Amino acid sequence: MKACKLADKKRKNALKTVVGLIAGFINGLFGGGGGMIVVPCLKYLLKYETDSAHATAIAVILPLSVLSGIFYAAFGNVVWEPTLFTTIGVTVGGIMGAVLLKKLSPPPITLIFSAVMAIAGVKMLLF
Repeated sequence: MKACKLADKKRKNALKTVVGLIAGFINGLFGGGGGMIVVPCLKYLLKYETDSAHATAIAVILPLSVLSGIFYAAFGNVVWEPTLFTTIGVTVGGIMGAVLLKKLSPPPITLIFSAVMAIAGVKMLLF
């Protein structure tokens, strides 16, 4: 029984590492979007609760985004003026979203997340 639990833990850790690798690649390639990979993987592959999957994704994406941002800046691809204003908006919006996440039950969170992903996909395909 103990060997089975250890094997299951190793499998889950390997899966988490692969999810992180994919999310890092997506974030590095596109400058964001890793959370769109991490949340469904944590929720459906690793069976995290909805709110935990979203909160964990944010915790994962923060250092990933900082590191990607450093590389983008080093290559001269950052336009600094909109970065300042966008950072202020993202910070305030992130706080508001975290507070709302704590107040909503899993079905509306999943519906909102799915709708945002679908709208973003359609917008990118058509506009």
